[in-house]
Amino acid sequence: MTGWKFAFTRRWAGYLALTILFAAVCSGLGLWQIARRDQALAEISKVEANYDAVPVALEQALPTRESFSESQKWLPVEVTGTYLRAEELIVRNRPLNVHPGFEVLTPLLLADGSVFIVDRGWLPTGETADAPASVPAAPSGQVTVVARLKAGEPSLSGRTARGNQIATINLTEVAGRLDTPTYTGAYGLMMSEDPAPADRPVGITRPVKDEGPHLSYAFQWFVFGLMAFVALGWAVRQEFRSVNIDDPTERIRAAGRARRAAAKPRSDAEIEDELIDSPR
Repeated sequence: MTGWKFAFTRRWAGYLALTILFAAVCSGLGLWQIARRDQALAEISKVEANYDAVPVALEQALPTRESFSESQKWLPVEVTGTYLRAEELIVRNRPLNVHPGFEVLTPLLLADGSVFIVDRGWLPTGETADAPASVPAAPSGQVTVVARLKAGEPSLSGRTARGNQIATINLTEVAGRLDTPTYTGAYGLMMSEDPAPADRPVGITRPVKDEGPHLSYAFQWFVFGLMAFVALGWAVRQEFRSVNIDDPTERIRAAGRARRAAAKPRSDAEIEDELIDSPR
């Protein structure tokens, strides 16, 4: 078989189909990385818009207990109430800078009888990994809290907890434990409380402004998809030269390639290899 007829055989049709499939997968992974970058940029925009905003009243930010929009993430709110210290909960498996620990959730009873959950901060593990060494007491009596809003978390299958510990900050489950009208749209990451206690858990820090390497990863995946077609073209060309080796025109081209290769200056590595391989 001479000419390009071989390229229209079933074998090469299969190679083309595999190349298209590989390129499609690479393109999908590239688009996925772009979507992840968009998510990271959206999180950064929320921090920039809300983190340093002036605190607003809780009832203004959340008109109902179920209210919350992701655009409100990190928005500071101010609320006054009394901590239900006996109903305090400990959230397990909460690392901070790779250190294992817990987060302390203290329900805040408001004047209308509803409860807003306040995450008062992080505590390291104690002598054992089952509990913190101690939990700083929340202020007694009336307290004014400034906290940043955050959505509750979903339940995780297979995660169990006992006593005053919970596996995730699922606000619906927390409300069930309290048996009191509770805000389930969002909870608050504490910024400050007045009066301030002498000791408190470790407070939250500003999220790092980092969109990640997603854009470069996306570019790499798109390049991989393009290279698949380049490799396919190279393979077709090599087979063309092989099946047309007896064609006079192709012989002339082959001779020209051989002359150009011979005229090309050899590298030091090639000269060294020749000396090593030569008989002594």
